[in-house]
Amino acid sequence: MTRLGSLFSRRLFSSVASLRRVVVTGLGAVTPLGCGVEPTWRRLIEGKCGIRAIGPEDLRIDGVDEATLAYTYEQLPSKVAAVMPRGKGQGEFDEEAWLQSKDSKSISAFISYALCAADEALRDANWLPNETKEKERTGVSVGGGIGSISDIFDASKLINEKKIRRLSPYFVPKILINMASGHVSMKYGFQGPNHAAVTACATGAHSIGDATRMIQFGDADVMVAGGTECSIDALSIAGFSRLRALSTKYNATPEASSRPFDCDRDGFVIGEGAGVMVLEAFEHAKERGAKIYAEVRGYGMSGDAYHITQPQNDGKGAMLAMRRAIDQSGLHPNEIDYVNAHATSTPIGDAIEANAIKSVFSDHATSGALALSSTKGAIGHLLGAAGAVEAIFSVLAIYHGIAPGTLNLEKIDPVFEGAYAPLVHAKKMPIRAALSNSFGFGGTNASLLFSSPTI
Repeated sequence: MTRLGSLFSRRLFSSVASLRRVVVTGLGAVTPLGCGVEPTWRRLIEGKCGIRAIGPEDLRIDGVDEATLAYTYEQLPSKVAAVMPRGKGQGEFDEEAWLQSKDSKSISAFISYALCAADEALRDANWLPNETKEKERTGVSVGGGIGSISDIFDASKLINEKKIRRLSPYFVPKILINMASGHVSMKYGFQGPNHAAVTACATGAHSIGDATRMIQFGDADVMVAGGTECSIDALSIAGFSRLRALSTKYNATPEASSRPFDCDRDGFVIGEGAGVMVLEAFEHAKERGAKIYAEVRGYGMSGDAYHITQPQNDGKGAMLAMRRAIDQSGLHPNEIDYVNAHATSTPIGDAIEANAIKSVFSDHATSGALALSSTKGAIGHLLGAAGAVEAIFSVLAIYHGIAPGTLNLEKIDPVFEGAYAPLVHAKKMPIRAALSNSFGFGGTNASLLFSSPTI
């Protein structure tokens, strides 16, 4: 680092250190592994997989004949997805409870996921305030990557069929991504910042990072933050397939289809779900005796300025995001014990990120001291929710002292060598700090750094 760069880093840390500390006091999740943080985390650590084969009934196409539906399904090259388990049993998402409320006409599936995850997170944090001042100091930052493509598809058919008068007056509120935050804030009466990031697959991480800064700068004392996505539908799968982004080799063996860092990976598996955290000013949490999972220590962002879907070959954008998060934290790279990689199971992206992590952590990585994994082997790629759910996994890794493994890692990419390799199985170990990476189309990158509140 140059002398000028070193001086800038010291000044940056000095200015950040003067801001309010931010901690995580509540967690909520709905994922392909289960509805709720406990079943999701338990099944993740047990090495279970939430990916299955999909059929025509999963494509969310209403009002078409069976022949058209069957033809559409047959034309899709990828027939696997990480689908939310639905039903009324334990660990299942109860659609009726979240989609048939008094506001159901303006709620689409991605909004309902956010409502469910937010409710769990708030109850976990024991933060359901009644006083006006507390509600005014509580905000929401829940983003999404795409919104409700299936509702847009259904509405467009009405235009095509010259039935425009049948278009619901709630069509626009159902598809706007910021309505997830809007509905959460309305349900609980939160009148602090009402925010929604839309940065493709980095959305969840950006939403949490932005919310952290809102607390640091005094815009709120508590923020409900995360990401949500529900894009398992014909049009989304067709679109990603045309980009050649999805896995197609494992339609007959769906649980083997998402295989980050494996030599036989051939694309990501589309998933759905939501992850939400309750973030809180440290002094505010301490004063009310809240349980503290971890502290948010760093939030790094960057842009590749290179290509709409591919990262730079040298991984510079990823390196910049990670280094900025580490610099902001005031921690040494050797103090970080675990990295939850973005690695989506694409041939190019995984290798570039692996090299970027090795460049940032140097001897700490090559010595084998740094634990590394991608949890997308178990849950697929949740797009706009991925960064939030994986941030929750990073926080739980610190809290429980367990680094999750990487599913389906049978032949490790030769980009790894020696002691530098991803975890295949979950590993019990002390984790002082963890870094969570999220990178999105358009070259947008975000890294979140969490630590035990005691270091």
